[in-house]
Amino acid sequence: MSKVIAEKTQEAVVADSPKVVEIKHTRTMQDASGNDVVVVDYIEEKSVDDAISQCEAQKANLQSQLSECESELAEYIAIRDAE
Repeated sequence: MSKVIAEKTQEAVVADSPKVVEIKHTRTMQDASGNDVVVVDYIEEKSVDDAISQCEAQKANLQSQLSECESELAEYIAIRDAE
């Protein structure tokens, strides 16, 4: 699943209102002819600050998972190479 992220245009811009982003969650499927088509599963709107915060939290989580995976991989390699 991929995302299409764009700034949401607002008709009446209030000076202190936060910017809003529109996130289209998409996936690729094949039509009856076998051609790839992009289908929008759902559209989500949120403030850009919320989106940044959520993305930073996801990044920290993924970095933690990567660190654990690298440690696990090192253990597997050590076992394989031990004679």
